[in-house]
Amino acid sequence: MIAREVHDPGVGFVTITRVAVTPDLQQARVYYTALGDEKARRGSERALGRAAAFLRGKLGARLRLKRTPEIEFVYDESIAGQDRIEQLLSEIRAADHAAAAESRRDASDPSDTDPAQTHTDDDQS
Repeated sequence: MIAREVHDPGVGFVTITRVAVTPDLQQARVYYTALGDEKARRGSERALGRAAAFLRGKLGARLRLKRTPEIEFVYDESIAGQDRIEQLLSEIRAADHAAAAESRRDASDPSDTDPAQTHTDDDQS
């Protein structure tokens, strides 16, 4: 409905992540994410705020409820947190792979062995 009926270019690229409605259907909190930087997110937030009344009217016509919930748009911070966690895990995996590669290289490099430490069959008699 946002993509097709809201013609405000400030909305940008938003994704609705979840909706929480109060048990009495009086309020609906719509969580969203926005593509882009902080400036784009603030622009989307303002545009969605302007479109809330329009969307409420459209929603009321479709749902045919006695009272249509008031709509509040809330930026979903949990997605950004999940992205940060994924980034950190990727960095840890990359560091582990680099350490393992270094360990394999050190283990297979014969120039690192100490000649005094090597034993032959003659030394064990």
